[in-house]
Amino acid sequence: MNLTNQMANQIAVNIDFDDASKEWHKNKKSIGNSQYKYICTIITNKSQICNKVCYKNSETCWIHRNSNPTHK
Repeated sequence: MNLTNQMANQIAVNIDFDDASKEWHKNKKSIGNSQYKYICTIITNKSQICNKVCYKNSETCWIHRNSNPTHK
């Protein structure tokens, strides 16, 4: 198989990097110097995302660490 046939068989990839970046930042908070920390995404009683920094290696903050999570 020559190079022309190999290129014709490739699949086109269309990635929206702006949207991908927006989605990646949804559950993170900037702590400066291009560093990020994960945020708690538990839905509070006021129907809002908690947005506190996650506790150690948990998916939730200190307040919600023992709760039954409802993530957005």
